[in-house]
Amino acid sequence: MSPSALIADTGELPSLQQKAKSASDVVFQGILRELEAHALVPGQRLVEVDLAAHFGVGRNSVREALQRLAAEGVIELSRHKGAAIRSLSQQETLDVLDVAERMLGLLARTAVRGVGEPSVRASLQETLQQLEQADQTQDSIAFARARRRFYRVLLDMGGNLELKRLFPTILMPVVHAQHRLPSLQKMRLDDYRRIALAVLEAKPEQAEAAASAHVNHVRTTIQAAYAAGKSS
Repeated sequence: MSPSALIADTGELPSLQQKAKSASDVVFQGILRELEAHALVPGQRLVEVDLAAHFGVGRNSVREALQRLAAEGVIELSRHKGAAIRSLSQQETLDVLDVAERMLGLLARTAVRGVGEPSVRASLQETLQQLEQADQTQDSIAFARARRRFYRVLLDMGGNLELKRLFPTILMPVVHAQHRLPSLQKMRLDDYRRIALAVLEAKPEQAEAAASAHVNHVRTTIQAAYAAGKSS
């Protein structure tokens, strides 16, 4: 958030610590979004001075963001080579999906808790419409944005603070960036519909099963691509 935005929200100037934190967040979130939009790719080097200019922040904020991304496994930091987007091996990819399957299943199950709130139901339905529109226009950036919102809505519906803390640490942005398979987006949309329908019908077991099935579909597709030599 810019200083002017903070003034508008609070009527006060932000402290130096708030500025630094806000700038670091801009870089942190920006790198994740550019990774999902395929503007950054696994294995690509990240140069501090370039990132500072790109995001309009100081190099200290860039370093802080890179440390956070490294702690979450999104990038690798080397004393001699600097920072680079992490590239997952086949086994690492499958390990990420094993964790994602269980976490997404829990997310879908707990989301049923909030299904009685009309505004939340409307948000979930609206997000599905955004996913469908992005799929129809083949807009991968809009699809990634809607996918993030889909998960945020489910997290808000569940109200599990620990899940909110842990879920974003799963390395799915790296998996999505590394495995850009045409069949995945259409499959994801169909799966998201099933998850949302089960949640909206207040069926926790079906919601959990649909979420687990979704990750299994992703796993099967990626494994087939590895077998065919089409994936890294």
